[in-house]
Amino acid sequence: MPKKIDHEERKEKILQTALKVFAREGYRDSNLSLIATECGVSRPTIYQYFKDKEEIYYYAVKLVTGRMFNKYVAYVWSTDQDLVSRITTICLDIMQEANEHEGELTSLVDVMLQMKKEGRDFNEIILRRTAKLTILFKRLLRMGVKTGDIVDCDVNKVADHLLMLLESSCFQVAFLDTFDMQLSKQLISTYLDFYRA
Repeated sequence: MPKKIDHEERKEKILQTALKVFAREGYRDSNLSLIATECGVSRPTIYQYFKDKEEIYYYAVKLVTGRMFNKYVAYVWSTDQDLVSRITTICLDIMQEANEHEGELTSLVDVMLQMKKEGRDFNEIILRRTAKLTILFKRLLRMGVKTGDIVDCDVNKVADHLLMLLESSCFQVAFLDTFDMQLSKQLISTYLDFYRA
């Protein structure tokens, strides 16, 4: 009897292997044959899931951001923390996740930089994938202003500032050996405390 294949599990294994290969070899020098060999599958098997390495990249961004967003939505509506603390917890967790997955993050950012040099820009996909997080921040900020937990503020600007601070931290995790995680976490906490009523 043939072995039953879990296609989602296999797709994720290909993704994880690809990210390791990208990190080690660089995106430009990586290819599907190398990924297939390291994954223990044939190249045609890779093509059943991804048409090229760019599609693997898109899938990685989609998978990571989707999982994180689902995690934060579940957390936000299941806790009785005040709204500033909820936003702070999400931001600090994103930074912690970035730090714990530094190699994969470096690889993803490296891919973006290499593709930008080739005239392709991944900005749109990143904006699309972070839009839900920005909307969540705005919703929590509006709720906080309405309940009096958060001072009256320009919700759109505050949400944009948070996203910029998070992007900056992730970039620094990926590329700067001198990055101080505690200092960055303190910066975000202090920034958000400023809006606490």
